[in-house]
Amino acid sequence: MKIILAGANGAMGRHVASLIETSDAHEVVAGIDHSENLHHPFPYFKEIGDFKGEADCIIDFSHYTVVPSLVAYAVLKKLPIVICTTGLTQETEAAIQDATRTTPVFQSGNMSLGVNLLLALVKTSAKMLEKQFDIEIIEKHHHRKIDAPSGTAKMIANAINEVLEEPKTYVYGREGNQSKRQENEMTLHAVRGGTIVGEHEVIFAGIDEVIEIKHTAQSRTVFAKGAITAAEYLVKQPPGHYDMDHLIYGK
Repeated sequence: MKIILAGANGAMGRHVASLIETSDAHEVVAGIDHSENLHHPFPYFKEIGDFKGEADCIIDFSHYTVVPSLVAYAVLKKLPIVICTTGLTQETEAAIQDATRTTPVFQSGNMSLGVNLLLALVKTSAKMLEKQFDIEIIEKHHHRKIDAPSGTAKMIANAINEVLEEPKTYVYGREGNQSKRQENEMTLHAVRGGTIVGEHEVIFAGIDEVIEIKHTAQSRTVFAKGAITAAEYLVKQPPGHYDMDHLIYGK
């Protein structure tokens, strides 16, 4: 594959580029980033529209403000695009949905296979424990992460609500909440500090017992590998909206 890598100079972009540089099957033909190219041999462009070459796929680890231009370019060129950026606006999400009519779009709040296994586990658990257990989600990330709670935490919460007979109302932290915990609540807590790559824990708290399901990413490589695998899958698909379930389960 010839890949356009958006956010190429960021932490995740550098991991993706490093993996591709060791591959004989793929190459990055353009890096999209507003900062100076300090790391890679391929050409850089501040705007994706400035790239005039040929490509097979876009992998996006950029900033949420950049995604609309990437999606518009993907539609114009009918290029598959893997969107890994989170914290998107409703307008951007709507543009992505429109794009799926003309080009394949792969979108996930987390590109780790392990996190998506966690999703399956918590959905099964939530369905069994709904009546007797309170549900809390704690996510931890490095101090440079902007959006909170994380896209993955929201993805976990949404997955849980999909299987509940009575979906929960989301509460974000406990500051200013002067009432006791309500039965219809599910709280999402965000921790930011140091160089934590990513940790997500779902707590099922019952009477006299607690069940915890947790995933810890020890390096960004797991997300980079997942994005490249998603791109390999996506270039073979017709227009549509794809996620990790399609990749893992062949839906």
